[in-house]
Amino acid sequence: MTAPATTDNEYDEVEAVPDEDGRAPARRYGVLALAALLVVGLLLGYAGGLLTPRLTRPGDASVEAGFARDMTTHHAQAVEMSLIAYRSATLPEVRQIAVDIATGQQGEIGAMQTWLREWQLSPTGSQPPMSWMSDGAAVKDGLMPGMATPQQMASLRDAKGIEVDRQFLALMYNHHLGGIHMIDAALAETDNAEVVRVAQTMKATQQSELNNLRQLQAQAKG
Repeated sequence: MTAPATTDNEYDEVEAVPDEDGRAPARRYGVLALAALLVVGLLLGYAGGLLTPRLTRPGDASVEAGFARDMTTHHAQAVEMSLIAYRSATLPEVRQIAVDIATGQQGEIGAMQTWLREWQLSPTGSQPPMSWMSDGAAVKDGLMPGMATPQQMASLRDAKGIEVDRQFLALMYNHHLGGIHMIDAALAETDNAEVVRVAQTMKATQQSELNNLRQLQAQAKG
């Protein structure tokens, strides 16, 4: 699919002009609907975090605080990639999984940011990224495990047609693998019941999505 011309704002309205394959890009109402879902997901995440009893208050250098901060950053890139795929991907199934990932991870961001506020901690903190992981996972070029490089993100934004689907699926697959590695590290270290609950849910969701991403990669090769 040939990507429509855009303004400086990546998510501004575009004309729904069919490309040579006869497909039309997402209209503004579709983008606005997804934006509304992201806001709802974020608010639900905040609400879920506020309703959870706080028996302990992790410190600034704790595993729990490091996980919440770093996974928020990790999730934010997944949301960004998913918005690109929702707007420009060719396969309906790819657009659907992009919606699922964006809304789900936005809600989890809300929950993790609520934890930090309830723990009276800064959203950023004083510790370097990934310093909470006991296995010493390296941050390469400022990126946490599985995260796409700035060059890969630029390539995804500039991609056309089925290449959007292929790049998104490959990047998100690696992104989920890195995320699961971080989740496993948190689960091995924390005894905070709420962090364990949310982390286990994240892991189950991402493992299920990995299977779907693999299937879609085979379909996109077609």
